[in-house]
Amino acid sequence: MPSPEVSPPPLKRRRISDPSSQRTHHPPPPLPQILPPTASYDPPSTFPVDHLTIYSWNINGIAPFLPPSTPPITNFLKPASRSTTPSNPTPQRPSLRANLKRWKWPHILCLQEVKIAPTDTKTQSSVRRVVNAPLDADDEDNDSDRPLYDAHFCLPRDQHNATGFGGKVYGVCTLLRRDVPGPVTRTVQWDLEGRVLLVEIAEWGVVVVNVYAVNGTTNDYRDSATGKVLGDRHGRKRVFHSLLRDEVRRYEDAGWGVVIAGDMNVSRSFVDSFPQLRMGEEHVRNRTDFEVKFRKDLGMVDTFRLVHGQQRKFTYRPRNKPWGTGGDRVDMILVTKGLRAQGRVREADVLDDEEERGPSDHVPLFVELAVGRVERGDGGSGQGAPAIDEQGEKSG
Repeated sequence: MPSPEVSPPPLKRRRISDPSSQRTHHPPPPLPQILPPTASYDPPSTFPVDHLTIYSWNINGIAPFLPPSTPPITNFLKPASRSTTPSNPTPQRPSLRANLKRWKWPHILCLQEVKIAPTDTKTQSSVRRVVNAPLDADDEDNDSDRPLYDAHFCLPRDQHNATGFGGKVYGVCTLLRRDVPGPVTRTVQWDLEGRVLLVEIAEWGVVVVNVYAVNGTTNDYRDSATGKVLGDRHGRKRVFHSLLRDEVRRYEDAGWGVVIAGDMNVSRSFVDSFPQLRMGEEHVRNRTDFEVKFRKDLGMVDTFRLVHGQQRKFTYRPRNKPWGTGGDRVDMILVTKGLRAQGRVREADVLDDEEERGPSDHVPLFVELAVGRVERGDGGSGQGAPAIDEQGEKSG
């Protein structure tokens, strides 16, 4: 089955104006009511009211960003004399705080594959400390007046589908700047693998969904209550698409704009993979399913394609190959059609750079959205904004 077509690029780039793990056989509780966003908000003076910056990064494990649980043995050895000290200093550990600073303190950072066991509260506390720990004392900037962040987690608690490595699999974490106005975080009852975490910002009518989507494989998928094999992970991936689509639709129906940010574990088309797109039957089905449910059914917009047309950048960069010899754009930030129609997408990009990859096998990506009192359809100008298709071309 051929891949969905991607329209030609624009002539030039433009800017666009802790739950219990106990299982039950009873029917699930009714879905929580989604209230419409509030009509107005007077934000604190410290918050830049004109935009909301959201970063997303699959970090492939939080451990490299945390202090070692035990001091290295070199701490107990006698220091070497100056003449025998190596000329190359010990490599500095990766720092989430340093990344946040380099990215100019985004308001939200969605992390995927944190690989923290749900019972490991010590590691969760360590994450909360390191994202706010002052940077090196020699740093020329004074870190004391920099933004602080709260860390929220959704970790796997499925005893039949997320049991490897002592439960240190999957998992998402959302870092929220403390001056983001009135955020409410919640999980969804249909996800027990630590894949979905929502942040509602009612004052702006926006919900940000941190997603680590199911990877389609032939491995068994089991009933989370009984352990009975229900199919494989390809089938579960498509069910996951349906459940996420329905969650987005419920928010849209209640008047929210929705942002999905994360690792969707699918390349949309040939331009999103190098050297080649996976064309096995199940991978084609998964890709088509993604396009139908998020592009056709919901009309969601791929923000990178909206801004950059057919430019090739990749988010998955395997570590077992030399940099630049392979990659896939499987991480995305999608927005609902209402946010696009309001002209809220101001910028989006992929930081496709070896340094930005850090210890992970993915690179970060981001979107910048206009916020505040933006009237529907006119971007706040009162003039009426033209429609913009996903390749960045104005229509009509």
